[in-house]
Amino acid sequence: MTDTIKIKRALLSVSDKNGLAELGQQLAAMGIALISTGGTAKALRDAGLEVADISDVTHFPEMMDGRVKTLHPKVHGGLLARRDDADHVASMEEHDIAGIDLVVVNLYPFAQTVAKGADRDEIIENIDIGGPSMVRSAAKNHDFVTIVTDPSDYDMLLAELNEGAGATSIDFRKKMAAKAFAATARYDGMIAQWFGFADQQQIFPATLPLTMSRPTTLRYGENPHQMAALYLPDGPSAQGIAQAEQLQGKALSYNNYNDADAALELVSEFRDGPPTVVIVKHANPCGVANGETILDAYHQALACDSVSAFGGIIAVNRPLDGAAAEAMTGIFTEVVCAPNADAEARAIFAKKKNLRLLLTGELPDPARTGMAMKTIAGGYLLQSRDNGQLQEADLKCVTKREPSAQEKADCLFAWTVAKHVKSNAIVYAKDGSTAGVGAGQMNRLESARIAAWKAKDAAEKADWSEARTIGSAVASDAFFPFADGLMAAVEAGATAVIQPGGSIRDEEVIAAADEAGLAMLFTGMRHFRH
Repeated sequence: MTDTIKIKRALLSVSDKNGLAELGQQLAAMGIALISTGGTAKALRDAGLEVADISDVTHFPEMMDGRVKTLHPKVHGGLLARRDDADHVASMEEHDIAGIDLVVVNLYPFAQTVAKGADRDEIIENIDIGGPSMVRSAAKNHDFVTIVTDPSDYDMLLAELNEGAGATSIDFRKKMAAKAFAATARYDGMIAQWFGFADQQQIFPATLPLTMSRPTTLRYGENPHQMAALYLPDGPSAQGIAQAEQLQGKALSYNNYNDADAALELVSEFRDGPPTVVIVKHANPCGVANGETILDAYHQALACDSVSAFGGIIAVNRPLDGAAAEAMTGIFTEVVCAPNADAEARAIFAKKKNLRLLLTGELPDPARTGMAMKTIAGGYLLQSRDNGQLQEADLKCVTKREPSAQEKADCLFAWTVAKHVKSNAIVYAKDGSTAGVGAGQMNRLESARIAAWKAKDAAEKADWSEARTIGSAVASDAFFPFADGLMAAVEAGATAVIQPGGSIRDEEVIAAADEAGLAMLFTGMRHFRH
């Protein structure tokens, strides 16, 4: 193996023509002979360059609408031959195969073709065969061949050639080979995903080749001793926190991304509703409220738990104005997520240099399909995302007393929030605002008590005459296995309950609700969030 390899012949065959003419001109100026195919050869000739057609190398015409052009021993022999192996060199001489020292290839736009909604025949035609074959051949033989697959690397290639007097180093070739194999793996992965999910309509394909690209690494993970990075899915995907535009503030941390995602997912449930504010701490909502304005909703959400809101994440379902921005900067906040923000709001946030302002554009559809993944020791768990939606017609009143219109509205509001609270989840709500949130306890009774205690504490801090749990609706993400959790809600002042039902003790719980004069709705759907 030689550390530096002089580039004498280059094969260029690209779908993305950006930067191609400039690259060809500089390679030609270095005395490098150019070989090319189809549209790439035409583009180079249009730039005034001398180019040999691939058919001049193979002595075989391109055929079958270009499907067969580079799949030939004269091409792959020139790419795969080891120049330090006497038998390889002898075979090259015997069959008149000349070495190819540089390959510049990028592949047919498969993902872009799928994304634009093309029909099946067009998608199939955009599965590249010759390109990946050349990329893999060149990358495998990186001891002697340089492979470049990304137009953004053209400048780096030219700098390498200029520094090496027309030669590339082994370190550069290794780097490009690694990137090339990643490119073909991603390409094949996207094709396999399309065949499995879209073409064959499989929910869980037997093989799941996930393909992702890393835009950035993070300072650390949940804790300083953990490493972390952000990856984005290749190909079509939902737009969310990962794609949001960050206007200001220091870089987002792992925990910021996780918490901001939780806030955005919850506020998206209200994307077609009234102005809504969500405040999240450690991936759990600590205050959610509707209002006449975002400012009004923010004050209501903050009042639910002003202690937990310190250092939290705020998400809203409307563009931010100056009044709301001024209020939100009144306490320390890590991140604010909004569809947009006006000039006054941006100027106010700009004064808080550590606060991150994320503009998400259109909020994601809470009913969208998709998959959720969790790692376990030795494997992964995959499930469809919880996009279950509850309509008023789905509700079944199981008690003697029917809920009032306001109680029903508060039940639905509490239920929507509870979907995004860690199990066991209990949420009290009144007049379109959370009154108390109990999250992540090992039993539902403790969650009900914690949520009630938080509501009482909030009332004392705000100097209210009573806690907002008085006359509230309470939601439970799963059924009450015993009546004790329900009785804790009654003690807190709740007058209506919404829960999935389905317990073997449902009759006992319904009887307790009737005795207490509660109205209780069953949903038939649960929202565990472990």
